[in-house]
Amino acid sequence: MIEQSVSSPPRGGARLPVRAGAGRYLILTVVFICAACGLVYELELVALASYLIGDSVTQASVVLSVMVFAMGVGSLLAKRLRCRAAFGFGLLEAALALLGGSSALVLYASFIWLGESRYALVGFSLAIGVLIGAEIPLLMSLIQRFSRQDAEGTVADLFAADYVGALVGGLAFPFLLLPWLGQLTGALLTGAVNAVAGGGLVLWLFRRDLRPRSRWVLVIVNVLVLALLGTAAVLVDDFERAARRAVYGDQVRVALHTGAQEVVITGGRSGPLELYLDGRLRVSARDEFRYHEALVHPAMRGPHARVLILGGGDGLAAREVLRYRGVREVTVVELDPEVVRLARTDPALRELNGEVYGDGRVRAVYADAFMWLRGAVDAGGVGGRGGRGGPGGGRYDVVISDLPNPGVTASTKLYSEEFYGLATRVLADGGRLVVHAGSPVAERHTYWTVDATLRAAGFGTTPYHATGRPSGFAAGPDRVKDGTPAVSDWGFELAAVGATPRLGLARDAPRLRSLEGAVLVAGARGVERTRMRGLPSSTLVHPRYG
Repeated sequence: MIEQSVSSPPRGGARLPVRAGAGRYLILTVVFICAACGLVYELELVALASYLIGDSVTQASVVLSVMVFAMGVGSLLAKRLRCRAAFGFGLLEAALALLGGSSALVLYASFIWLGESRYALVGFSLAIGVLIGAEIPLLMSLIQRFSRQDAEGTVADLFAADYVGALVGGLAFPFLLLPWLGQLTGALLTGAVNAVAGGGLVLWLFRRDLRPRSRWVLVIVNVLVLALLGTAAVLVDDFERAARRAVYGDQVRVALHTGAQEVVITGGRSGPLELYLDGRLRVSARDEFRYHEALVHPAMRGPHARVLILGGGDGLAAREVLRYRGVREVTVVELDPEVVRLARTDPALRELNGEVYGDGRVRAVYADAFMWLRGAVDAGGVGGRGGRGGPGGGRYDVVISDLPNPGVTASTKLYSEEFYGLATRVLADGGRLVVHAGSPVAERHTYWTVDATLRAAGFGTTPYHATGRPSGFAAGPDRVKDGTPAVSDWGFELAAVGATPRLGLARDAPRLRSLEGAVLVAGARGVERTRMRGLPSSTLVHPRYG
């Protein structure tokens, strides 16, 4: 979407092949298409930056601010092309189609093989912004050859077509291109549409204004751009396989893009199973029990007939819960149905989770954890004690928050005061909530912000952590770089409404591989030495993480 003011160029004696009204509508149609393509490029850069670099708010701000600045620069530079507006617009659209269409491939490749994509992101944002910014001034020169309106009316028509095109592109990106084609193929197709629209307009509607040499230059350039984009589209599957091998090794068994994330499973036949979600190593069969034992078992000290797991669609937290005889019902609220499907059907993952989804006590619900909690509170009328805590009826004795790291922007609402306020209303009297809160060592500010937020929501908290992660392992939602764990421990918060829960293991706790009560207590003392005091809580309107 472009927002520059332009002035009217002098009209030339153009030799045009159609009537003025038809030509005007053809140009406005191309404005509509180019605006849609431009916004797709913009959203593609934002989405890839958030996925590859993280911190979606920062990356979106960088991309948008750089592009808007570059659009202003492009508008100024377009003055030099107005004397040959048709030829200049044709070259500009070919360059934009090539850069925009290939941007996703290049960004992904730079991240995979160079380990850095920030510079490529800024470079593409600048280049694409300059080209988009030059479109409207050149189109203004072209449309005035057909338009009988004054300059103000022509500008209004151009901007109307531009804004409507931006709307269509903005809706097409998340609802059509991403789910049907994916980021790479979607960008390549958008580039091809951009090239056909821009090149077709100039080579047909303004062909008589072009010198024979200029006409052949545009034909050759557009054919080359379409050939490059087409070749890349044919080879995109091979590119993705090579990129996955570079990131995940040679044992990739499952790789799919769901509506929520990218899911990759490696190993499980000839090596340890590893489950990646959006490039983060979520589960490793080598040592995942260290994380899940520390997450689940301290919260099971006390009543535990009804257990709610927020996240944890892989079934590993549920596996630990079901080791207690007194458990009658386990509800798993998972955003991505594909994760649960793999946990049910993938032989290696099913073996690792003990086939928990075959147990009649386990029920999977596919929903956003925040919205599910809110719906459970509203539908069950649990404003007072003793109400219904969910569709199954009754409150939960234990709530386990096995969610992505609070430092990931998309997860911030799941670590907010409002979220924990909802949790208080589905907990039974004496119930416990346990939260994975990041590392108290490597992510100290984030960890203690979670603690402050829980307290603000009415919880008493007992911080603790688990250590001993072996080299190369990063279970839990922690980003891994070059095979090295981002942190060397996991931090947790055990919480209860209006009271400080005691840390330890239940009398009927099963035999554990890595966890002992004395080790837990000693670790909690160590966590207290990292405490940061006076931190504000994180809310929906004022998130404090990142």
